[in-house]
Amino acid sequence: MQREPLQDSLQQDSLQQFLVRHTELSRRYFLGLRATGVAALTTSPLFAGDSDNDDILRRAISDLETWLTPADQFRDVSRGKPVPHSLDDEARTAAGLTRETWSLDVVSDPEHPARLRSPLSKELGSAFQFSDLMKMAGKHAVRFPKVMTCLNIGCPLGNGIWEGVPLRELLWLTQPRENLRRVFYYGFHNDQPEQMFRSSLPVGRILEDPFDLPPVILCYKLNGQWLDPERGGPVRIVVPEAYGFKSIKWLSHVVLSNISHANDTYAKGNNDLDSPLKTFAATISVPSTLKPGAPFAVTGWAQSGISGLSKVQAWIQDDAQELPAGDRYYQSAPWRDATILSPPARWAGLPGDTIPVPTMGFNPETGQPDTWPIRLSRIHWAILFPGLPEGEYTFRCRSIDSKGHGQPLPRPFRKSGHAAIEKVSIRVKA
Repeated sequence: MQREPLQDSLQQDSLQQFLVRHTELSRRYFLGLRATGVAALTTSPLFAGDSDNDDILRRAISDLETWLTPADQFRDVSRGKPVPHSLDDEARTAAGLTRETWSLDVVSDPEHPARLRSPLSKELGSAFQFSDLMKMAGKHAVRFPKVMTCLNIGCPLGNGIWEGVPLRELLWLTQPRENLRRVFYYGFHNDQPEQMFRSSLPVGRILEDPFDLPPVILCYKLNGQWLDPERGGPVRIVVPEAYGFKSIKWLSHVVLSNISHANDTYAKGNNDLDSPLKTFAATISVPSTLKPGAPFAVTGWAQSGISGLSKVQAWIQDDAQELPAGDRYYQSAPWRDATILSPPARWAGLPGDTIPVPTMGFNPETGQPDTWPIRLSRIHWAILFPGLPEGEYTFRCRSIDSKGHGQPLPRPFRKSGHAAIEKVSIRVKA
């Protein structure tokens, strides 16, 4: 039987009831999340009733991943043939990829030289060692949360607490004098020049931390544990506000240069090299088929980019209706607010399930974040729907940043980072 369009008065009533019921359920089930958090929510008194909706929501939220990603559950997009972390212990030792054998050259660029008084290099017998890094860490170590995201992939590789020493502390050891405009760096690449992967930053970003950003670091720990080879250990770069290609793994060389422009390997792919993380949302769980009127929950995650995150919204479009003309980014669609889940009661994945002190962005006395969502990290969100009439639908979600921009704005261009609005089909059939 052909389905009548949603403009039919009966279905209009159903839709109106759906919207009203959504508001009621959202308020009932998510009230007080600030105090409970995701982990505690699954056993909260909010779920003490016998409503089927309680079970639907409980199951959806309990299936969510932890806020922090265990090191062995990060997605891996490592480069190299073979990838350096796949080398056996003997080969890693020979390559300087253990804490006992790692060393780092910090030198001037021979093609665009910066003037240094004390370069650090193996050739001069002055290369920087892991033991030197640990001595420096005793005075300068920092920790901060960061989501690691690939520029061209629409889901995070993982979210962690990264620990290291600001790169500027190492830079100053070389006593730079003049003609220093950019710093580029690369890691172990199987001694094959064609496999080298390089990234770069303006020297000002290394020496200063604008916009309350954490520093660029020589990272040696993730979630309180030594950085393992797959995550780029023993030492990697981590750039807090940048996509993953700036956070080079298996660091071996830092080059101080007078070059006037970015010279990253990623430039060869027409990528935007210097734009920071975008704010955007995507789904984790959406049902593909439903019975008419059956309540259902949708969960997802959102990345709080450089422009922050104020809310996540969802929209279920009836496929029988035409989309608004001339609204490429659905700015005028009837979006509904989802609920951003609050900080977890226990920080699973860290020693003792607690945030180490000090960690940037966290109150040292309470162990809770100073703001939520934490910028440059991720959150989870959820929304509960009481059911839909029979038909075909498309589910979409989007983020709203702290400036009021709806995803994919203000930077909708793919090469400056993925932020396309995701579409998920839902069929409602008796």
